[in-house]
Amino acid sequence: MSAESTEEITDAVTEAQEETLSKTASRLEEEGDIAADYLEELLDIADIDGDIDIEVRNGRTYISIAAEEESPALERLVGRDGEVLEALQELARLSVLSATDSRSRLVLDINGYRKDRAGVLQQIAEDAVAKVKENGGTVALEPMSAYERKIVHDAVADLGFVSESEGEGAGRHIVVSAD
Repeated sequence: MSAESTEEITDAVTEAQEETLSKTASRLEEEGDIAADYLEELLDIADIDGDIDIEVRNGRTYISIAAEEESPALERLVGRDGEVLEALQELARLSVLSATDSRSRLVLDINGYRKDRAGVLQQIAEDAVAKVKENGGTVALEPMSAYERKIVHDAVADLGFVSESEGEGAGRHIVVSAD
């Protein structure tokens, strides 16, 4: 194969990859718009003030709802341990599914709950790794959502340890070990 034909193939592959990324970004932006419209309507019905922000990063759509001032109504939309937030996220994903016939992995945050929770999850991962270092063996963590488990898995891996999800449904949890 000549250098010229190799270069043509490389250019064609690069162009195809750029087109795929462009379509993906466009699809994620569309998901964000659909979900934001759904959530805005929900906030209007409930007469709750909140600003909706859409961001596309790392192959996901992130939607955040926040208020300029403290808002007990928005806090109720987070719920205890983020339960209401998780339900609203699933409803937003369903609104995208019904509009596009495509599943969404969008992430919803309200009043910075997920950001704050990520810090707590990082500490949980660090504490579990410290226990494994101290005692050996494994450490089982409390059950958590798939999104939270991903954060913990990443944190444990960054610390050079291994984690696995075990259990099913609401009891699905992480077990941390040295190997």
